[in-house]
Amino acid sequence: MSNPAQITLYDTTLRDGAQGEGIHFSLADKLRIAQRLDAFGMHYIEGGWPGSNEKDVEFFREAKKLKFKNAKLAAFGSTRRAHTPVEKDPQVAMLLDAGTPVVTLVCKTSLLHVNEILRTTPDENLAMIRDTIRYLVENGREVVFDGEHTFDGYKEDAAYTTACYQAADEAGASYLVLCDTNGGSLPAEVGRITGELHKRVTKAKLGIHTHDDCGLGVANALAGIEAGALQVQGTVNGYGERTGNCNLVTAIANLQLKMNRRVLSDENLAQLRDLSLFVDEVANQRPSGRAPFVGSAAFAHKGGIHVNAVNKLARSYEHIEPAKVGNSQRVLVGELAGRANIMLKARTLGLKLGEKSPEALKVLDQVKHLENEGYEFEAADASFELLVRKELGQYKPHFELLEYHVSIRKDGAKKEDTCEATLKLLINSEKVHTVAEGDGPVNALDAALREALLRFYPAIAKMKLVDYKVRIIDSKSGTAAKTRVFIESSDGDTTWATVGVSFDIIEASWLALRDSVDFLLSRQ
Repeated sequence: MSNPAQITLYDTTLRDGAQGEGIHFSLADKLRIAQRLDAFGMHYIEGGWPGSNEKDVEFFREAKKLKFKNAKLAAFGSTRRAHTPVEKDPQVAMLLDAGTPVVTLVCKTSLLHVNEILRTTPDENLAMIRDTIRYLVENGREVVFDGEHTFDGYKEDAAYTTACYQAADEAGASYLVLCDTNGGSLPAEVGRITGELHKRVTKAKLGIHTHDDCGLGVANALAGIEAGALQVQGTVNGYGERTGNCNLVTAIANLQLKMNRRVLSDENLAQLRDLSLFVDEVANQRPSGRAPFVGSAAFAHKGGIHVNAVNKLARSYEHIEPAKVGNSQRVLVGELAGRANIMLKARTLGLKLGEKSPEALKVLDQVKHLENEGYEFEAADASFELLVRKELGQYKPHFELLEYHVSIRKDGAKKEDTCEATLKLLINSEKVHTVAEGDGPVNALDAALREALLRFYPAIAKMKLVDYKVRIIDSKSGTAAKTRVFIESSDGDTTWATVGVSFDIIEASWLALRDSVDFLLSRQ
């Protein structure tokens, strides 16, 4: 028998999360995410609305072939239509056909919505709630009741909203979920109303479903838990309509590590960051570096005083051990850095550099000088490593630039561009001259460099440019402003980033490209 105080996790990434702007899941994506959520230890996974589209119908058909070890799969839908017998409602029939052990019903609990949206009577809405839940329970389904607009409805007419929850409770729902559908409630309101409804239901457990329109999605969910809710609904990384849903990643970490409400094993909690990155990757979204607990900046230290302190005692500036959520400490280098930053950053790169060594001071002076020129090394570890290696005498140049020339020809009649790069290098005392065309000047320069190096360094064939970013450092200078270029590269196993700065965008690109190639060859 489960502990009645156990908090259950209900994930709606595949349904509510998919309603977020820019989020699109294929059938294969949904199946992959469902399996990953189950392996992570999620208790409930909402797969979609079987009556809304053919893809969701197919998802539930394919999901029947999967074996879930931890999670119960839920189909999402609504109550029967007004004045329609529940056994004759086609949408309810599709919920049963989905074959899931759980059905989640969205039901109106606000008189405003009953009168103006459903266009039915308050009594008929209560009957729709009772009839649908009883029918599904009689057909062997666990029913989760999602009361839409709970908090807004309660503030409009507390008696009617309470009656909706009591009807669902009497009909046999396992969870009565309070939904802040518009995301406009405050934690104090959520806590108060959840507590009041908790006193008025006798059988079912309460749950909480919040949105992030005020930036309070997680805070409101935690307030609901503190007031007696035993299920938290949300999405991985906070995907969802408008500004999103409660971010389950953040909520899970707070529940277990801050509120001492155990929801997962320690081993599964340590997979939290991997889960977050996995869903971002499948959704083709760039991970947020500033995401609490799991972001790349969550345990990143830049100020010299901070870095000096965490070198002595990590918890002096870290609220938890990063490894508990699968993250790690990062030390940033920049104009605010001290020698401790340089030493610790070098250590993470596998380089021995004493904090009080003259080399560390030289590296620090060089970093501060270059950042004054417009460089940033926080996201360019490879360029920073090359800089340290040069100061330690561990750097050997693999080629020397003699000359490059880039030209762009535009044919107005054909509306075509031709970009060509000519490159002259000195490689192992041999002069090499290459010419290449590309989709743009940087692409042409990249192609010419690869062609020149391939005969001497075959490893260059594996290198691919993953990302290319351009930033204007001083926009007030207009076209005379300095340009910063970041290049992210990969050899299929490792990814690294480099930076270049110049008044000339081609030169800035060349400097970043040169470091990227140099880094790869230095690691061979």
